[in-house]
Amino acid sequence: MFKSMFAAVIAAGLIAAPLPLTTGAAAQTAQPAAPAKQAKPKKPPTPGQIAARERMKKCAAQWKEAKAAGKIEKGQKWPKYWSACNKRLKAAAA
Repeated sequence: MFKSMFAAVIAAGLIAAPLPLTTGAAAQTAQPAAPAKQAKPKKPPTPGQIAARERMKKCAAQWKEAKAAGKIEKGQKWPKYWSACNKRLKAAAA
């Protein structure tokens, strides 16, 4: 009888005061949130970055046209084409 009464008291205590979960997603939500970092304001792109983006757009359009027309060398990939195209457009701008 003593064992069953003891078990009942323990069970009632656990029901009355459940222990917090400490694994998985519950542990992550139970922790206090870290203070928010203040975001640095973004710098505007430099003139060189703007020019590089424009060259990339032009080369991408040329790549798509040449690829659709079958004028790309067999096995040539975008990075190699981009390198050659970028050099060509830089030389034309200078």
